[in-house]
This record gives sequence, structure tokens and C-alpha cells, in this order.
Amino acid sequence: MTQRHTLIILNPGHFHAALTLRESHPLIDDDIHVFAEDGPDVDTFIRLVHAFNDRVVNPTHWTLYVYRGADYLEKLFAQRPGQVVIIAGRNNEKMPLIHLLHAQGFCVLGDKPWLIESGQTALLKEITASAPLAMDIMTERHEIVNRLQKAFMRQPAIFGGLRLEGLRPAIAFRSVHHLYKMVNGAPLRRPAWYFDPASQGEGITDVTTHLVDLVQWMTGDGSPFDFDRDVARICARQWSTAIPRSMFSRITGLEDFPPGLRNQVVDGALPFLCNAMLSYELRGIPVEIETLWGLEEPVGGGDLHHAVLRGSKADLIAEQDGETGFLTTLSINPAKGGKAYAEALTCAVEQMQEEFPGLGLEPEGEGFRIVIPKALRTTHEQHFSVVLQSFLADLDQGASPGNTGPDLNCRYTLLAQALALSHDALDIQN
Repeated sequence: MTQRHTLIILNPGHFHAALTLRESHPLIDDDIHVFAEDGPDVDTFIRLVHAFNDRVVNPTHWTLYVYRGADYLEKLFAQRPGQVVIIAGRNNEKMPLIHLLHAQGFCVLGDKPWLIESGQTALLKEITASAPLAMDIMTERHEIVNRLQKAFMRQPAIFGGLRLEGLRPAIAFRSVHHLYKMVNGAPLRRPAWYFDPASQGEGITDVTTHLVDLVQWMTGDGSPFDFDRDVARICARQWSTAIPRSMFSRITGLEDFPPGLRNQVVDGALPFLCNAMLSYELRGIPVEIETLWGLEEPVGGGDLHHAVLRGSKADLIAEQDGETGFLTTLSINPAKGGKAYAEALTCAVEQMQEEFPGLGLEPEGEGFRIVIPKALRTTHEQHFSVVLQSFLADLDQGASPGNTGPDLNCRYTLLAQALALSHDALDIQN
């Protein structure tokens, strides 16, 4: 019988820390050890975990053992109740903490982004060069449409190869998130430090991390990525979303901007440097990524997503917006349609039933729409516990999976360089 893992949650400051515990699992002991500084962040974490325990359908059974104090890190090293540490909090602390924990022999599952400063790549290289296992929480690999895009992309009869047309992106992602949103059925309360770039970082290292990872994951051929060899033509810029005082109050629960942010306020609104554009080439493939933040998610809606993979035989287009009912959809637009292509696509869908049971196909204009059954759809919130379960399964196998270290190093080195380039662009604008 596989031994159950005792989890440690270190100074939780982001709701993602609690989402890793959304579901129970045979690999995880019900006793969860929390080491944190005292304050509202750990209180919020505890409330959300208790909500998972108290729900009517499929409740969890976590027992939290919480240590609060400024010396929480020293207490962790002295007690060492488990081997696995989960970190999801202030981004400026992550890279030094992960580096320290890794050196102390802990296995680390860390929320993105790991770094918010270009100068932190030296620590990153040390972490990724050797055991124990350290991974970031890349939830988007578990979104059904992303999985289907990758699956169809790898079928030459359907997709062909990526269509390379000069600098036009062969892969293009556009993602829109919202600062005021619902999580687990309740409005998300973000801490005030989330809006301080010295703690949270900037947009180029936030959601962009997920999309850079998706490009690696979809295009990888099994060999490790290397930044110096595989990445070229980086171009990046950032810009702000203005947050009025009234919206800041709704998001944080505070009546006014805290003293540490007031010097940044312009005309009653806080400029939040959260939007980013990044283009680059990965192994000769032109990529374009845009990540945007709105103030409040649409009524009845959520995040917006648009992703295009341009192939020599067809384009694979993912959409999530109001017109799709805020469900992700996947369309296949062939360069040359006709009976032969329709038969090949029908055959491909039939052959995918074992991995994607119930998957369907229907005509859509001159192309096709993939019919995704409800049973295959999972939520963003569910993906965090899936990532944790995969991480623990990899630990039990005793080996770092799928070039984890090199690929992670390449991903964050790219983001660090993009961050520096975006600052150059801001200096030119100013």
C-alpha cells in the first residue's frame, strides 16, 4: 500500500493554497500542517478549507494544525511534520523560500509565479538542477479544450504541421481575467498586498506563466527545453488597469487604499500594472501571448479565452466568452474541406473515445465543432487538487517526470527576460 503524504502549507496568502485541498485523495493524510505569520491571510485560508469540510456534497475531512508566528519558518524546520510543502502567497517571497526549502530537502509544489525579478534566475537554476522534486502549479494543462487542442495538433492527417508564415504567430493565446470574481460560490477577497508590485509582481510574470507553459506542453517532443538554444526574438510590453477606490474596496474589503499604495493613486484610481503582451519564437515557432485584467467578471460569466493553433491542414480555435456561455469550445477549420477530410476527422474522433469518452463532432459553417460532453468538463478550481495528486504520484514513482527541471528553468528564464524588456519599453514610453 502506498504511504500517505503529510502536507505542509507554508504561509498561505493566495486562495490557490486552499484550492489544492478542494478534494480528498488516498495519497493525502487528513492532517494538514500550516505554518504561517498571524493575520487575515491565514484566516481566509482556514475559512475556505472549512467550507470544503462543511459542504453537503463530497465533503473533505481535513484537520488543520496551525502554527501562527513570525518564526513560522524556524518552527517548520524544527518540527518537520512532513516532506511536501505547498506555497501560494506573496510572490516576492517565493523564489528565496523555494530555494531554501529545496536545500533543506523538502519537495515543493509552488503556485505561479516563482519569480518577479529578473535577477532571481540564479536561484532558479540551482533549484531545477537536482532533487528533491520542485514543480509549479500548472493547472491549464488539465483544461479539457487545451487537452483536445494538443491531441488534435498531434494528428498529421487532421492538423498537418504548424503553419510558419514569417513572423505571423503560429500559436496565439489571449486570456482575460477579472479582479472581482466568484470563487467557490462566494466573492473572492484579495489582500491589499496583491496590488503592490513589490509583493505581487507585474502582469508579465502572472497569468502569462500559464500560457508560456501551454506552448511548451503542446509543442514539446520529449526533449528538454533550453532557453539559450530554443528561445529567440523576445518582445514584451505591459500596461495598467485603473482601479477606482470603490472597486478596490469591493475587492479587498478595505474602506480606502492602504498607506503603502496611496502614493501611487492617480485621480482617485490605483494604476495596476497587470496587462501584458509577449511574443517570441520557441524552436522556430512564432508565438504571441496577451493577458488582460478587467475590473469585474460579466454577470453569469467568468474568464475569457481565445487560442489559435494554425496548422497546414486546419486551424484549431478555442473560445470562451459570452457567446459560448462562458464554456470553452473548440472549432476545427480545415484549409481544404470536403468529404475526405470530414471522414478523417470522424475517424480521429472515434479513435479518441478511450481518452475522451463521449467526444462528438458536428458541422459548423465550413468547418467543424467538437462536441464536449459535460462529464469531460472540469472547473478551474478543481484543477488545483488534480495538480497536487499528479505531483504526489510523481513523488511516489521516485523520479522527476517529463524534463520538469529544464522546462521550468526555460519557462521562467523567458519570463525574466520578458520582464526586463517590458521595463525598457516603459522607460521609452515615459
